[in-house]
Amino acid sequence: MCLAVPGKLVETQSISDSRLGVVQFGGIKRSVFLDFVPEAQVGDYVLVHVGFAISRLDEEEAQRTYKLLEHIGMLETEDPAFAGEPDAAEALASIRGTDESLGTQDPVLAREPEPAEALASIRGTDAIR
Repeated sequence: MCLAVPGKLVETQSISDSRLGVVQFGGIKRSVFLDFVPEAQVGDYVLVHVGFAISRLDEEEAQRTYKLLEHIGMLETEDPAFAGEPDAAEALASIRGTDESLGTQDPVLAREPEPAEALASIRGTDAIR
């Protein structure tokens, strides 16, 4: 079963081609990707699934969901499962091989393989001859 949790969008930013936001879930704030909800603005409530805002919803529905989650003991002030985890901006920078805060590029990740190289490495052959 998959669960999308409502949260209030409190901040937005753009990093490269991606739009990110800080979403507050009760007492927890997490960075999420906003690319699936380009119309979302600060103050809106969004449904978040695995780090991606997937839709907007009204405040009444968000509050109703919070009450249900609290009733079943799933609404906490801190999420220990994410302790020490990178936020979305850090994860994106890591994937792209850049440190957005420093504007530097990781030399190991800077060169992405060509499709033929990638396929050859998956197959365990040297297709580039």
